[in-house]
Amino acid sequence: MLSGDYTYIWQANDWPHWRYDLAALAEALAKVNRAQGLLLGRLVDVGMALRSEASLAALTDDVVNTSEIEGEHLNVASVRSSIARRLGVDIGALAPVDRHVEGVVDMVLDATANCHVPVSKERLCGWHAALFPTGYSGLSRITVAGWRDDAAGAMQVVSGPLGRQRVHFEAPPAERLETEMARFLEWLNDETREQPLIKAGLGHLWFVTLHPFDDGNGRIARAIGDLLLARAEGSSQRFYSLSAQIQRERKAYYDILERTQKSTLDATEWLAWFLATLHRAVEQAQHTLDDVLKKARFWRHFAGTSMNERQVKVLNRALDGLDGKLTNSRWAAIAKCSADTALRDINELIAHGVLRKSAAGGRSTSYELSDLPER
Repeated sequence: MLSGDYTYIWQANDWPHWRYDLAALAEALAKVNRAQGLLLGRLVDVGMALRSEASLAALTDDVVNTSEIEGEHLNVASVRSSIARRLGVDIGALAPVDRHVEGVVDMVLDATANCHVPVSKERLCGWHAALFPTGYSGLSRITVAGWRDDAAGAMQVVSGPLGRQRVHFEAPPAERLETEMARFLEWLNDETREQPLIKAGLGHLWFVTLHPFDDGNGRIARAIGDLLLARAEGSSQRFYSLSAQIQRERKAYYDILERTQKSTLDATEWLAWFLATLHRAVEQAQHTLDDVLKKARFWRHFAGTSMNERQVKVLNRALDGLDGKLTNSRWAAIAKCSADTALRDINELIAHGVLRKSAAGGRSTSYELSDLPER
């Protein structure tokens, strides 16, 4: 719904005085709080090592998906290696990591691990520099570690082919950014009347509406949301990924943003969507924790089975989830060995009952993890 005398919310006379119906959001808040409590309660009982594994899985999802929302595809193994090294989690051989992956990991970990550190212009600019280490976004040179200057025209969010592009949103002019961002950062760092989960939703929305950088605004907005969620929980360890859930609901995310940014300063609809998505993210983390526990049980069961480094590496990849089938050639590629060596590794594991041939037919024989006996 467009307002009669303005197109975008930042043009409203009462900007940025957000409103929302707390009573209408009470049930959604209660659901998120309950889901968080159930997850954290379950994590208390699994031990430090498995909590670190669960955190590694959540942070990997967060880094990969916050980039994928913007159409950038990072190598999952590289992201996992970068985070594991920083968290001190042993995942065996580490994959090579490029500076672009390191930059996104730097931002996400700083936002969550240092959630109680005040957010300043310098800190945000540091995140921005980490996202664009070459000074380019694609083939375009951009202003890095500084607010946009709109030298090439107004900052717009557009879609569609050149010549038939649709403008979804236009951000405030660059000349307003120093004032706007100072006000935003003061609100972000101060004690305010909002409930913590509400503040996380508003912080995300407010920053992405200001769109202060040439590029990377969505990723930084989600990092700010994660920082506020970490503050709300009083914990720097992350066990769920809101970015991964937003990626699964990407169209709905952009639709609700556009509706909100072209409406009034009543953010109730946005906050209802944000809380419902957060609830689904926390519930999804229960499945991630199931996978972590399944992996731990697998290694406990085969603790007495002799395996070489290649076998451990490929089995961990399989336990973390492989796209596609585990074939002899896939094994050789992951383990960086010859096809003959891969087949020998596989046959040894079949003999030990660790692997079995897949029942599914096809042009190539494939293998899968054996079922563990019921406890």
